[in-house]
Amino acid sequence: MEYKITTHNENETTLLAQNFESEKFPNMVICLNGDLGSGKTVFAKGFASALGIDETITSPTFTIVKEYYGGEMPFFHMDVYRLDEGNVEINFDEYFVKKGVTIIEWADLVKEELPEERLDISIKIIDEDKRLFVIRPIGRIYEELCEAVL
Repeated sequence: MEYKITTHNENETTLLAQNFESEKFPNMVICLNGDLGSGKTVFAKGFASALGIDETITSPTFTIVKEYYGGEMPFFHMDVYRLDEGNVEINFDEYFVKKGVTIIEWADLVKEELPEERLDISIKIIDEDKRLFVIRPIGRIYEELCEAVL
């Protein structure tokens, strides 16, 4: 099953992320894909804010992974866009079992590392403000998540 949601501004993108956060669970993995400027980091910021993380959330483009522990549960924010450039090795599986939420920007670049069950979200730019979110739950728990949220 696939869901399509259109947001008309950053606030609506943030609200969408907050809706998913409201149904969070340990070891949740959200995979974000979309062109530069599509709203991947806006989504991650909205999710982190709803988790109660007070730190400023920025895209971890050059650090690859940022870990936040100040919210309701650990939050792991990954941006794997430059992973190959830095000769960095990441044990993805380690993050998927730390009882937190992992959001991966540019997840298509590491498909072979992704867990079998996850939430895939592709973001398409429609115009300057409007975005189309194509949401695909993979696995029963993610199907239930989408049924509860969308």
